[in-house]
Amino acid sequence: MSSTGATPFPFIRRFLSPLTRLRLSEKLSFKRPISTGGLAEYVPPPTTTEQLDWADLAIIDLSKADTLEGRKALADEVVQAMNTQGFFYLVNHGYAFEQTRRIFSIASSTFDDVDNEEKKMYMGKSPAVYEGYKPRQTWQIEQGVTDQIEHYNINHDVRNRMHPGALRPHLDEIEKFSLHNHTHILFTILRLMAMGMQLPEDTFVDMHRFEAPGESSVRFMKYYPRSPEEELQTKNVWLKGHTDIGSITILWSQPISGLQILSPDGVWRYIKHIENALVVNSGDVMQLLSGNFYKPTIHRVIQPPKDQEHIERLGVFYFAMAADDVKLASVRPGAASESEKAHAPTMSDWRKERTERYGTGSMKPSSKEEKVEEEIILGVVVKEYN
Repeated sequence: MSSTGATPFPFIRRFLSPLTRLRLSEKLSFKRPISTGGLAEYVPPPTTTEQLDWADLAIIDLSKADTLEGRKALADEVVQAMNTQGFFYLVNHGYAFEQTRRIFSIASSTFDDVDNEEKKMYMGKSPAVYEGYKPRQTWQIEQGVTDQIEHYNINHDVRNRMHPGALRPHLDEIEKFSLHNHTHILFTILRLMAMGMQLPEDTFVDMHRFEAPGESSVRFMKYYPRSPEEELQTKNVWLKGHTDIGSITILWSQPISGLQILSPDGVWRYIKHIENALVVNSGDVMQLLSGNFYKPTIHRVIQPPKDQEHIERLGVFYFAMAADDVKLASVRPGAASESEKAHAPTMSDWRKERTERYGTGSMKPSSKEEKVEEEIILGVVVKEYN
């Protein structure tokens, strides 16, 4: 059997593009049952019963984007959502409940069915790119406390590197999941955002070509409970307030509360779980490309409420970035001079610098804002909020 999984003609597939591989897989899938690979079903924990201060987010129905009139209406909703809370829910995204549960089962297996020695073989090779496993206690949080977050990053071109044995029977599913996130969900969101700026629909889509070199990726992530001492030292903060480095973040909703956004009135509010919904927000790249039309919202992760604080928090994400060769200059007519466009960082420059410095303690206290740390990266002020 091929080391990349039970797929037809593995040697030939190595030389095919990601889209061609997916089409080949879809044509051949009726000839063979999908192997469970001994996969245990992930059963999500119950939602919290505590009365929390929930953020009031818009719910965007992606099924309405099938028509031009529907997209025009949704574009207005997305602009409103992005310019108020900065996050929104997405429903009717094309994955049924059972498919979503299956992806969470694969995500759970990524951590539970791979031992530490094998994980070391699939750790990222460079601090400038998220790939493979990131072990716990990698990032500095506060007062010498490091993170208790483990994640596994999979490039959108799923087969561009090897994966641990537990994932190999499921690579076809992961590949389809990656393609669906990118070409159906992400592309639709980007079209709506372009329409919201009165730009041609594919303005941002053309900057996020699926087959172009880049680091858009599926991420499986697990947060582990921390000690009471660590919670005290960090004031229960698991990830400091920040904005995302990429274009669009797609979070597949899960029931453990802990994600908060900084609302326009300066209050941290929780993101509520909606079954089989997506939680979407924009990042720094969309702010740069849109010339500040779409500003990212500050968000953080804190210790879950009392009835969930002992439970491991499993997450499934799609982190979208522009293609590596894209210049991160405003696309708004007249917003950037030719000189500014020429000197703007590329997506590759930006992601490498941001990724390499994250969690290293390189930020310094702001001289202008309390409880804020900052540094300048490629001419852009980057902040974290305590």
